Amino acid sequence: MDRVRFESARQAFIDGNPALNGIGTLGEKALHATVKLYMEPDLSKHEKKLGFFVADIFSGDHIYEIQTRQFNKLRAKLAAFLLEHPVTIVYPLPAKKWLLWIDPDGGQVSKPRLSPKHGSIYDAFYELYRIKPLLAHPHLSLCIMLVDLEEYRFLNGWSDDRKKGSSRCDRLPLSLEGELLISGPGDYTLLVPKGLPSAFTSADFAKSAVISHKHAQTALNVLSFLNVIGPCGKKGRLCLYTRSD
Repeated sequence: MDRVRFESARQAFIDGNPALNGIGTLGEKALHATVKLYMEPDLSKHEKKLGFFVADIFSGDHIYEIQTRQFNKLRAKLAAFLLEHPVTIVYPLPAKKWLLWIDPDGGQVSKPRLSPKHGSIYDAFYELYRIKPLLAHPHLSLCIMLVDLEEYRFLNGWSDDRKKGSSRCDRLPLSLEGELLISGPGDYTLLVPKGLPSAFTSADFAKSAVISHKHAQTALNVLSFLNVIGPCGKKGRLCLYTRSD
């Protein structure tokens, strides 16, 4: 993790977009563009066509794909890229998030308000499940980034305050707060909370990771597929798991 380099990338993005105050008018989303500059400041290595697909970054022998959501859209691209080159998926997740609301009628922007929900590396499992069959590929690695950011949303939802069901405009990164590199299947042990007992249930996992029970079940599904954990019995109606050797 290099906070100074991240700040340089953030400033480079801002300096390269003088119309940044016209939020939502940019061709490339702010978070994606900033992370791309952080991973590779050399613009000549960005957006390189390889076969039928375009890589976010191609260093000459390594591909970096920055993906903020919808990992399912990566499947075909990854399957092609992994035949020829090692690939790192870079996944920025919000750590702390300040919400700002845009009135679509007048364009007024509210003051930032800190969201009570804080993110963590365990939030990655929802998207990892979407590419589960590819996670064990020896040429695939994952970089999870935790980023403090401002999220701009339009007041165009269906509720009385127009917030529920609203659409997101953009997310502006503020600072880099954490980074986890998973270089291969064995490194997914880093996504198992350290405070778990030797035999644990999905409820134990949810409590330790501070995620929902449904989210914990998704995590255990992914970790079981990767042989990071394995079943070892039952506790009532819940399956028991233990770390694999």
